[in-house]
Amino acid sequence: MIQLKNAHQLAIMKDAGRITGEALALGGELVSPGVTTAYIDTMIRRHIEKCGATPSFLGYEGFPASACISINEQVIHGIPSENVILKEGDIVKIDVGAYYKGFHGDSANTFRCGKVSELADRLIEATKDSFMKGVEQIGPGKRLGDVGSAIEQRNLEDGFSVVRDFVGHGVGKELHESPEVPNYGIPGRGIRLVPGMVIAIEPMVCTGSGRVLVKKDGWTVVTTDGGLSAHYEHTVAITDNGPVLLTAI
Repeated sequence: MIQLKNAHQLAIMKDAGRITGEALALGGELVSPGVTTAYIDTMIRRHIEKCGATPSFLGYEGFPASACISINEQVIHGIPSENVILKEGDIVKIDVGAYYKGFHGDSANTFRCGKVSELADRLIEATKDSFMKGVEQIGPGKRLGDVGSAIEQRNLEDGFSVVRDFVGHGVGKELHESPEVPNYGIPGRGIRLVPGMVIAIEPMVCTGSGRVLVKKDGWTVVTTDGGLSAHYEHTVAITDNGPVLLTAI
Protein backbone atom coordinates (compact mmCIF):
# COMPACT_ATOMS: atom_id res chain seq x y z
CA MET A 1 0.00 0.00 0.00
CA ILE A 2 1.28 3.47 -0.90
CA GLN A 3 1.66 5.72 2.16
CA LEU A 4 0.83 9.34 1.34
CA LYS A 5 2.60 11.95 3.45
CA ASN A 6 1.06 15.07 4.98
CA ALA A 7 2.74 18.48 5.27
CA HIS A 8 4.16 17.76 8.74
CA GLN A 9 5.67 14.47 7.63
CA LEU A 10 7.13 16.04 4.49
CA ALA A 11 8.81 18.71 6.64
CA ILE A 12 10.52 15.98 8.68
CA MET A 13 11.48 14.17 5.49
CA LYS A 14 13.03 17.37 4.20
CA ASP A 15 15.30 17.39 7.27
CA ALA A 16 16.13 13.71 6.78
CA GLY A 17 16.82 14.48 3.13
CA ARG A 18 19.11 17.38 3.97
CA ILE A 19 21.19 15.21 6.28
CA THR A 20 21.33 12.53 3.59
CA GLY A 21 22.36 15.02 0.92
CA GLU A 22 25.07 16.54 3.11
CA ALA A 23 26.50 13.11 3.90
CA LEU A 24 26.50 12.18 0.21
CA ALA A 25 28.22 15.43 -0.76
CA LEU A 26 30.85 14.85 1.92
CA GLY A 27 31.49 11.37 0.57
CA GLY A 28 31.87 12.75 -2.93
CA GLU A 29 34.40 15.34 -1.76
CA LEU A 30 36.55 12.55 -0.33
CA VAL A 31 36.75 10.61 -3.61
CA SER A 32 40.37 10.79 -4.78
CA PRO A 33 43.18 8.37 -5.66
CA GLY A 34 44.59 6.55 -2.63
CA VAL A 35 41.49 6.88 -0.43
CA THR A 36 39.85 3.71 0.88
CA THR A 37 36.12 3.20 0.60
CA ALA A 38 36.09 2.31 4.32
CA TYR A 39 37.36 5.80 5.16
CA ILE A 40 34.62 7.42 3.09
CA ASP A 41 32.05 5.23 4.82
CA THR A 42 33.36 6.19 8.26
CA MET A 43 33.15 9.92 7.51
CA ILE A 44 29.62 9.56 6.14
CA ARG A 45 28.51 7.75 9.28
CA ARG A 46 30.08 10.39 11.52
CA HIS A 47 28.24 13.18 9.72
CA ILE A 48 24.88 11.43 9.87
CA GLU A 49 25.24 10.69 13.57
CA LYS A 50 26.52 14.21 14.32
CA CYS A 51 23.23 15.48 12.87
CA GLY A 52 21.24 13.35 15.30
CA ALA A 53 20.25 10.82 12.66
CA THR A 54 20.99 7.13 12.07
CA PRO A 55 22.49 5.62 8.91
CA SER A 56 19.57 3.93 7.15
CA PHE A 57 21.72 1.25 5.56
CA LEU A 58 23.77 0.17 8.59
CA GLY A 59 22.45 -3.24 9.58
CA TYR A 60 19.64 -3.12 7.00
CA GLU A 61 19.01 -6.80 6.22
CA GLY A 62 22.54 -7.37 7.51
CA PHE A 63 24.36 -4.75 5.41
CA PRO A 64 27.62 -4.03 7.29
CA ALA A 65 28.20 -0.35 6.47
CA SER A 66 26.58 3.09 6.45
CA ALA A 67 26.97 3.71 2.71
CA CYS A 68 27.00 1.58 -0.41
CA ILE A 69 30.14 2.38 -2.40
CA SER A 70 30.37 0.75 -5.82
CA ILE A 71 33.21 1.17 -8.33
CA ASN A 72 33.25 0.94 -12.13
CA GLU A 73 31.38 -2.25 -13.16
CA GLN A 74 29.81 -2.47 -9.70
CA VAL A 75 26.29 -1.09 -10.05
CA ILE A 76 25.00 -0.84 -6.47
CA HIS A 77 25.41 -2.24 -2.95
CA GLY A 78 29.21 -2.29 -2.93
CA ILE A 79 30.56 -2.94 0.58
CA PRO A 80 33.14 -0.39 1.83
CA SER A 81 36.49 -1.93 2.76
CA GLU A 82 39.97 -0.96 3.91
CA ASN A 83 41.20 -3.16 1.06
CA VAL A 84 39.45 -1.16 -1.65
CA ILE A 85 41.65 1.79 -2.57
CA LEU A 86 40.42 4.26 -5.17
CA LYS A 87 42.59 4.91 -8.19
CA GLU A 88 42.74 7.48 -10.96
CA GLY A 89 39.99 6.97 -13.53
CA ASP A 90 37.56 5.11 -11.27
CA ILE A 91 33.90 6.10 -11.26
CA VAL A 92 32.55 5.79 -7.75
CA LYS A 93 28.89 5.38 -6.88
CA ILE A 94 27.96 6.39 -3.34
CA ASP A 95 24.48 5.64 -2.02
CA VAL A 96 23.46 7.08 1.36
CA GLY A 97 20.40 6.98 3.60
CA ALA A 98 19.65 8.80 6.87
CA TYR A 99 16.86 8.02 9.33
CA TYR A 100 15.66 11.06 11.26
CA LYS A 101 12.65 11.46 13.54
CA GLY A 102 10.95 8.41 12.09
CA PHE A 103 11.58 9.00 8.39
CA HIS A 104 14.25 8.13 5.83
CA GLY A 105 16.10 10.02 3.13
CA ASP A 106 17.81 8.17 0.26
CA SER A 107 20.19 9.59 -2.34
CA ALA A 108 23.04 8.52 -4.61
CA ASN A 109 25.48 9.99 -7.08
CA THR A 110 28.42 8.91 -9.24
CA PHE A 111 31.72 10.68 -8.64
CA ARG A 112 34.84 10.89 -10.79
CA CYS A 113 38.13 9.84 -9.20
CA GLY A 114 40.52 12.17 -10.94
CA LYS A 115 40.32 12.18 -14.73
CA VAL A 116 37.97 9.55 -16.17
CA SER A 117 37.51 8.24 -19.70
CA GLU A 118 35.31 10.00 -22.24
CA LEU A 119 32.92 7.05 -22.14
CA ALA A 120 32.65 7.20 -18.34
CA ASP A 121 32.08 10.92 -18.49
CA ARG A 122 29.25 10.57 -21.01
CA LEU A 123 27.69 7.79 -18.95
CA ILE A 124 27.69 9.87 -15.77
CA GLU A 125 26.14 12.86 -17.51
CA ALA A 126 23.50 10.79 -19.29
CA THR A 127 22.49 9.09 -16.06
CA LYS A 128 22.00 12.38 -14.22
CA ASP A 129 20.21 13.92 -17.19
CA SER A 130 17.87 10.95 -17.43
CA PHE A 131 16.92 11.45 -13.79
CA MET A 132 16.00 15.05 -14.64
CA LYS A 133 13.98 13.88 -17.65
CA GLY A 134 12.10 11.51 -15.37
CA VAL A 135 11.32 14.23 -12.84
CA GLU A 136 10.03 16.45 -15.64
CA GLN A 137 7.28 13.88 -16.21
CA ILE A 138 5.82 14.40 -12.73
CA GLY A 139 2.64 16.43 -12.98
CA PRO A 140 -1.16 16.25 -13.18
CA GLY A 141 -2.36 13.05 -14.83
CA LYS A 142 1.11 11.52 -15.09
CA ARG A 143 1.94 7.92 -14.24
CA LEU A 144 5.01 5.93 -13.29
CA GLY A 145 5.30 4.66 -16.85
CA ASP A 146 5.86 8.22 -18.04
CA VAL A 147 8.78 8.62 -15.64
CA GLY A 148 10.40 5.29 -16.47
CA SER A 149 9.99 5.74 -20.21
CA ALA A 150 11.62 9.17 -20.13
CA ILE A 151 14.58 7.78 -18.19
CA GLU A 152 15.14 4.85 -20.54
CA GLN A 153 14.69 6.86 -23.74
CA ARG A 154 17.24 9.47 -22.63
CA ASN A 155 19.85 6.79 -22.02
CA LEU A 156 19.11 4.99 -25.28
CA GLU A 157 20.01 8.24 -27.07
CA ASP A 158 23.61 7.69 -25.95
CA GLY A 159 23.54 3.94 -26.54
CA PHE A 160 23.33 3.09 -22.83
CA SER A 161 21.13 0.52 -21.08
CA VAL A 162 19.12 0.81 -17.88
CA VAL A 163 19.24 -1.93 -15.27
CA ARG A 164 15.88 -3.70 -15.06
CA ASP A 165 16.55 -6.07 -12.17
CA PHE A 166 16.70 -3.25 -9.61
CA VAL A 167 14.37 -0.26 -9.40
CA GLY A 168 13.50 2.82 -7.38
CA HIS A 169 10.92 2.74 -4.62
CA GLY A 170 8.71 4.64 -2.23
CA VAL A 171 10.38 6.23 0.80
CA GLY A 172 8.98 7.17 4.20
CA LYS A 173 8.85 5.50 7.60
CA GLU A 174 10.42 2.53 5.83
CA LEU A 175 13.48 2.82 3.61
CA HIS A 176 11.75 0.83 0.88
CA GLU A 177 8.01 1.31 0.49
CA SER A 178 5.51 0.91 -2.32
CA PRO A 179 5.47 1.64 -5.18
CA GLU A 180 8.33 0.24 -7.18
CA VAL A 181 9.75 2.88 -9.56
CA PRO A 182 11.29 1.24 -12.67
CA ASN A 183 13.70 3.08 -14.94
CA TYR A 184 11.70 1.91 -17.96
CA GLY A 185 8.02 1.85 -18.80
CA ILE A 186 5.23 2.66 -21.19
CA PRO A 187 3.91 6.24 -21.25
CA GLY A 188 0.42 6.53 -19.81
CA ARG A 189 0.70 3.23 -17.95
CA GLY A 190 1.34 2.38 -14.32
CA ILE A 191 0.36 3.94 -11.01
CA ARG A 192 -0.95 7.49 -11.17
CA LEU A 193 1.29 10.05 -9.44
CA VAL A 194 -0.56 12.07 -6.81
CA PRO A 195 0.41 14.68 -4.19
CA GLY A 196 1.66 13.12 -0.98
CA MET A 197 3.64 10.36 -2.69
CA VAL A 198 7.36 10.24 -1.95
CA ILE A 199 9.53 8.15 -4.25
CA ALA A 200 13.20 7.47 -4.84
CA ILE A 201 13.89 7.87 -8.54
CA GLU A 202 17.24 6.26 -9.24
CA PRO A 203 18.49 5.50 -12.74
CA MET A 204 21.12 2.74 -12.80
CA VAL A 205 22.68 2.87 -16.24
CA CYS A 206 25.32 0.75 -18.02
CA THR A 207 27.54 1.03 -21.06
CA GLY A 208 26.77 -2.58 -21.99
CA SER A 209 23.70 -4.78 -21.94
CA GLY A 210 22.38 -3.72 -18.53
CA ARG A 211 22.30 -7.33 -17.34
CA VAL A 212 23.59 -7.79 -13.79
CA LEU A 213 24.37 -10.40 -11.16
CA VAL A 214 24.95 -10.41 -7.40
CA LYS A 215 28.44 -11.41 -6.26
CA LYS A 216 29.15 -14.11 -3.69
CA ASP A 217 29.21 -11.54 -0.87
CA GLY A 218 25.43 -11.44 -1.26
CA TRP A 219 25.34 -7.69 -1.85
CA THR A 220 27.54 -6.28 -4.60
CA VAL A 221 25.69 -6.03 -7.93
CA VAL A 222 27.92 -6.01 -11.03
CA THR A 223 27.37 -5.90 -14.77
CA THR A 224 27.66 -9.34 -16.35
CA ASP A 225 29.70 -8.02 -19.26
CA GLY A 226 32.09 -5.85 -17.25
CA GLY A 227 30.60 -2.64 -18.63
CA LEU A 228 30.71 0.55 -16.59
CA SER A 229 27.70 1.60 -14.56
CA ALA A 230 26.49 4.91 -13.12
CA HIS A 231 23.82 5.69 -10.52
CA TYR A 232 21.93 8.86 -9.63
CA GLU A 233 19.14 9.18 -7.06
CA HIS A 234 17.06 11.65 -5.09
CA THR A 235 14.12 11.23 -2.78
CA VAL A 236 11.32 13.11 -4.56
CA ALA A 237 8.10 14.40 -2.98
CA ILE A 238 5.11 14.92 -5.25
CA THR A 239 3.22 18.04 -4.16
CA ASP A 240 0.43 20.24 -5.45
CA ASN A 241 3.16 22.61 -6.66
CA GLY A 242 5.14 19.93 -8.48
CA PRO A 243 8.05 17.66 -7.55
CA VAL A 244 10.40 18.57 -4.69
CA LEU A 245 13.83 16.95 -4.37
CA LEU A 246 13.99 16.33 -0.63
CA THR A 247 17.63 15.20 -0.70
CA ALA A 248 18.94 18.14 -2.73
CA ILE A 249 21.16 20.58 -0.84
